[in-house]
Amino acid sequence: QVQLVESGGGLVQAGGSLRLSCAASGSIWSTNSMGWHRRAPGKQRELVAVMDSGGSTNYADSVKGRFTISRDNAKNTVYLQMNSLKPEDTAIYYCYAYLNWRDQWGQGTQVTVSS
Repeated sequence: QVQLVESGGGLVQAGGSLRLSCAASGSIWSTNSMGWHRRAPGKQRELVAVMDSGGSTNYADSVKGRFTISRDNAKNTVYLQMNSLKPEDTAIYYCYAYLNWRDQWGQGTQVTVSS
């Protein structure tokens, strides 16, 4: 069994920063993309940022220039540095990874940005 455990969410004022972490554990024998999605109140889940095993990245237009994704392949961990946060970034952030040829999801961590 593979588990993804997120940390780093919380409450922050607009303009502030947060760093999310997601560590994958368990029997992992194949690793590909890792990244983050989010679901804001009343909206569908959307891609925030993803990085493949080669280091290529893709970001949602709404976070480009403010969020940075990184990963430590040796630790099977992915990070999301979020700067210049806005109230519209308020959402539950879900870690995602394509491991062992399957989609894997974390339980989510709440990020709340106050105005």
